[in-house]
Amino acid sequence: MTVEAQEDGMRLDVFLAQRSLDLTRSKAERLAKSGSVLVEGSVASPGRRLSAGERVEVTLPAPHDTFPAPEQTPLEILFEDDHLAVVNKPQGMVTHPGAGRTTGTLVNALLGRVASLAAGAGPERPGIVHRLDRDTSGLLVVAKNESSYRELSRQVRERELERRYLALAWGNIPEDRILIDLPIGRHLRDRQRMAAVPRPAPGRRVRSAVTDIRVLERFSSITLVEARLPTGRTHQIRVHLAHQGYPVVGDRVYGLRRARQGRAASDAETLALVKKLRGQALHAQFLRFRHPATGQDISFSVPPPPEMGRLLAHLRKSDAD
Repeated sequence: MTVEAQEDGMRLDVFLAQRSLDLTRSKAERLAKSGSVLVEGSVASPGRRLSAGERVEVTLPAPHDTFPAPEQTPLEILFEDDHLAVVNKPQGMVTHPGAGRTTGTLVNALLGRVASLAAGAGPERPGIVHRLDRDTSGLLVVAKNESSYRELSRQVRERELERRYLALAWGNIPEDRILIDLPIGRHLRDRQRMAAVPRPAPGRRVRSAVTDIRVLERFSSITLVEARLPTGRTHQIRVHLAHQGYPVVGDRVYGLRRARQGRAASDAETLALVKKLRGQALHAQFLRFRHPATGQDISFSVPPPPEMGRLLAHLRKSDAD
């Protein structure tokens, strides 16, 4: 391809996404990082600014079928019509295939239950508008056609889709409300983890992240909080709470030192119930958005999974005693 005059100064990944290559910007970025894109015969980075008249060559990978297979997996669907579905994702279920996992995901289960899903952001993510971590339970809205996907994605992007989470955090949070506004980026040593980055170094890739924490109940060694997300970054609530010194109970990745302090101050029954958790005590309990076809404001709420509910009930009983 040759860069046209109106494309002068455009980033390479944007250029590729806008040309007829069936590429999203993220796919174009991955191609460039893999060395499959040449500008004037040389490997170029995704952010390279192009000049009019330059020649761009792209080597596309061989086509292969990556579309997930339908699976007959039990799934709680709270609402469904011709445009969308709202599901209650269980703990332990990955939202969509990726990183070597091709089965047992929410997408596989949806394809076994729903007649059609929007193409979404790629063949591995049909219908997926927003995600939940594998060990986080709760509400997700899924798009069944392209117009619904575009509108719901816009509501996420413009911060119009409201999400509220319940979390049990180690420690006693003294403030009634904490507004955590800290960028999040990949951990420098462990690329599978994220990290809060209060002062990003030049060139380090981070994304803005805001978490609104409201204390609901305080117990001897644990605090029940509600978290609202103006932004939605990978592991955001877990990273932000751990950075503040209050890691999510049951989280085996973030804030382990602080979690040990909380466990040391807990009674034996609390510790036994914590061990029975199948993941972190983090649950997407409330979801509100405008229906993409009717414009009606709709909302849903679901209680936390049984293990988290039993721990919370014990904490309340112990506190009352």
